[in-house]
Amino acid sequence: MAAVSPAAAARSAAAAVRDGGEMVRRMTPQDLDRIAQAVAEAEKTTAGEIFCVLTPEVSDYRETPLVWAAASALVLPAGALLAGFRPEMLTRLFGGWSVGHQAAHDGAILSALSTYIVLQLVVFVVAALVVSIPPVRRALTPGALKTARVKRAAMEQFLSHGLHVTRDRTGVLIFAALAEHRVEVIADEGIYKAAPNAVWNEVVADLVAGLKRGKIADGFVAAVARTGGILAAHVPPRGDDRNELSDGLTILPRR
Repeated sequence: MAAVSPAAAARSAAAAVRDGGEMVRRMTPQDLDRIAQAVAEAEKTTAGEIFCVLTPEVSDYRETPLVWAAASALVLPAGALLAGFRPEMLTRLFGGWSVGHQAAHDGAILSALSTYIVLQLVVFVVAALVVSIPPVRRALTPGALKTARVKRAAMEQFLSHGLHVTRDRTGVLIFAALAEHRVEVIADEGIYKAAPNAVWNEVVADLVAGLKRGKIADGFVAAVARTGGILAAHVPPRGDDRNELSDGLTILPRR
């Protein structure tokens, strides 16, 4: 859980949550109101800005089925050969003719190679179809890739919503990616330099605790309250403060 850039602090954590789309659909207007009210209340005590984003999934990881299919097509037939399987066994199994003369040796080799190639193709197609099933695809996608995609998606939201151009560079993004079971908290340099590094782990822990219980709103409300306390301690309100960002939860579409 390291900083994603010199200008921002990012914290990641895994959470045992159910299907992201299902959890988002279960959110009610009251849940959204609670989060917006929590942000509004927190920002009354600080000149900082809090912005919350939720996404069912940051990527479809289309490369995962292809990688697993290619690896399976290379490894499984080769492993079968090492285990004693021979391509001509399939020819006999399906009623093909056996070679009885040395002069036909080249034909036997060609037949064996053709059978091996077909076997690789079959393995590739079957593996690609199996790994394309969403729960399987997510389970077989490397954790490092998920973490990198979530970090990138969170930083894109941080920049696209202008958290890096708030008045005193004290914007904080609270970001949750449900399918990846990861959250990110990104604090701009104005507040990151002022607040102890460890406090952002507490924000992450509050959000993750709610997600583990399947209570998205509870997690965000707790994380917002904790963030508000951090901001209030280091970025007190000023008389000419204005609300620079929306208080409501931004929900991204599934990829």
